[in-house]
Amino acid sequence: MPNAQWSEPVEIEFDNAGSRTVRGPFDALIYLHDMWPRRTGAKFVKASNACKGAVEGRISLETAREDFLAAAAEAKLSTH
Repeated sequence: MPNAQWSEPVEIEFDNAGSRTVRGPFDALIYLHDMWPRRTGAKFVKASNACKGAVEGRISLETAREDFLAAAAEAKLSTH
């Protein structure tokens, strides 16, 4: 389900790259692995696994979205 999208996209602010719209778990994986400021937090790891699971259809889209938001909070990234 690589094209699966969340019911509500997440706007996330990166210090060095400005605002980005994350529409689903596939987008989230790209940002988690290419732009994330800190890739060692427990919530980062959980979000990465959840988003991968959602892309593969093993985890619900909304669970992956919640885990992504928690990882953003852990990394002190602003979301809306």
